[in-house]
Amino acid sequence: MFGFKQRRRKRWQSQPLNPEWIEIIRRNIPYYQYLTSQEQIELQGHIQIFLHEKDFEGCGGLEITDEIRVTIAAQACILLLHRKTDYFPLTSSILVYPHHYFALSSRRLPGGIVEEGIQGREGESWKGGPIVLSWDDVLKGAADPHDGRNVVLHEFAHELDGESGAMDGAPPLSKATMYRTWARVLSHEYEELLVDLEQNHRHLIDSYGATNPAEFFAVVTEEFFEIPVQLKSRHPELYEQMCLFYQQDPASRLISGSK
Repeated sequence: MFGFKQRRRKRWQSQPLNPEWIEIIRRNIPYYQYLTSQEQIELQGHIQIFLHEKDFEGCGGLEITDEIRVTIAAQACILLLHRKTDYFPLTSSILVYPHHYFALSSRRLPGGIVEEGIQGREGESWKGGPIVLSWDDVLKGAADPHDGRNVVLHEFAHELDGESGAMDGAPPLSKATMYRTWARVLSHEYEELLVDLEQNHRHLIDSYGATNPAEFFAVVTEEFFEIPVQLKSRHPELYEQMCLFYQQDPASRLISGSK
């Protein structure tokens, strides 16, 4: 069964991406221009597999189009470049709303306060469940690749995290020897964020990362890809751990691409 799945994926991966889809990627995802030609080809192969294996469902009256499917798939698959992957095996479906949607939320604030209520959401990811996204926010997150905010990267980072068995900020690492350093660095950075927020100090990492370690990992993933130069400069150990996990160096990629 595993061999059949691998052969099927290789067949899909070898198929050229529809030129109209490539144009969608170029138009909607400016980050694509920073990838090398080899990375773009690799990404296109991942997109083919992703689109064959994931189901999309429109919610709130939204009709799913190729633009929606390709725009979401391309951003999610940026997380898979250069890595051995099983293509987000914890989820098989993506639900897409046209705009912000509302859901009951619970959020930990500095000082141990828990805030509960109805909250407008851009997206969410649940272990064993679908990924939910707001199409407006998908487009907004992709349009500015340097603002540190990208809902697709955020929610699919949760999916990678959950492959360890729990969404707790400790995704499966490629080597057992990496876990000790990962835990030390990310725990230190997370606690530092909590302290800075309690003391009203400015911090590069968005305050939503203080919610819990899982959100910290997802928020840092957004910033790793979108503001990597700043992250590397101010949090070098954290940046190095993310480089090792994602097998990418976005800071070098963006510097080279801006020349």
